[in-house]
Amino acid sequence: MLRAAHVLQLTVVALLGLALVMVASAGMSVEGDLAPTAFLKSRHTIYATLAIAALLLTGSIDARQFFFARGLRNPLPWLIVIAVGLLVATAVPGVGVTINGARRWLPLWPGSRLTFQPSELAKWAVVLAIPAWCARRRGVVRSFRHGLTPPLLLLAMIFGLIVISDLGTAVLVGVVGVALLLAGGARFRHLLAIVPVAAAVIACMIARTPFRLARLTAFLDPWSDPAGTGYHPIQSMLAFAKGGLAGRGLGNGIQKFGYLPEDTTDFLFAIICEELGLGGAFLVIAMFLLLLGTGLRVLLDCHDVFGRLLALGILLTVGLQALINLAVVTVVMPTKGIALPLLSAGGTGWVLTAGAIGLLASLDEGNGRRSDEATKRRSDEGETQASVAPHAAAPHVTGM
Repeated sequence: MLRAAHVLQLTVVALLGLALVMVASAGMSVEGDLAPTAFLKSRHTIYATLAIAALLLTGSIDARQFFFARGLRNPLPWLIVIAVGLLVATAVPGVGVTINGARRWLPLWPGSRLTFQPSELAKWAVVLAIPAWCARRRGVVRSFRHGLTPPLLLLAMIFGLIVISDLGTAVLVGVVGVALLLAGGARFRHLLAIVPVAAAVIACMIARTPFRLARLTAFLDPWSDPAGTGYHPIQSMLAFAKGGLAGRGLGNGIQKFGYLPEDTTDFLFAIICEELGLGGAFLVIAMFLLLLGTGLRVLLDCHDVFGRLLALGILLTVGLQALINLAVVTVVMPTKGIALPLLSAGGTGWVLTAGAIGLLASLDEGNGRRSDEATKRRSDEGETQASVAPHAAAPHVTGM
């Protein structure tokens, strides 16, 4: 019988398999064709392999013990320091790699064409750090000064470093972080007090960045400037219209040939719908619903604070990121550069997201071990009680 952990792992592998095929299709050039093994020749195959390795590796550890080790053996403080340091390095001119006007990446080594996105690491560091803090400080987390201030400072620092170049990921990190603090026992009125500050920062970042204002106006009326600010959302809608119910067939899409920007990354879902039609859209949504539903089952089976909060953080991050991407691609909200988890091309996102879901699977394995131990303990206690129970004396019959 499949456990929830197995369903999670199989769903991740299925999403990565679909991603390899669709990224290869979306990346076709005008003179190229989609060979059956084209995706095997791309660097994305390496990323997918690393993602599956991360999924299996994190799924084999006991997250509850691993992130609660004492002293220097606990990897969580080191993870936070590394994530913050890499975010700072990304903002340094000449160090961070700029792609499409955004400096969000670092080279894996000097001169390397392969890059790493530190904001992805910082995003998952927050998902780990806040549950660990709330579990350790459960008695004082309702206190603003002693329980809430330290995680809020960490969240504000990471939010501030990410928002410089990536507003969408920063908002995602902030929303998930606040939700975890609220679920961890923080007072609602304490968290409500930071909302105006966060809203002011976001409004300031939008107002002082012309392209973000242009995206907002394009969302309100794309056809007012169809060749300029409205081009991206219009081309995305055209991909859905050309796909229709049945789709044009795998590899037969038109929008990927220079019409739809970011077709292998943020707007890959539009290419899926153009080539695979409504069935492709339902397949993607169904796989995400299966992933989230199975994760929710793991969350409900957790009986410890850390396990429940970690599961909640992983589900919120994956679910909200997928929802935002789908809303952007379908022009339900303004264009924002945020990837569809495990599908949009990107090595860092694939590996770290798969690793996070591996941790979710490890929670399920831990729940299973605890359930088996509890069952065995109850069985042993029952046998012990039966062995020490006084035996009823047999009636003595006296002959007459």
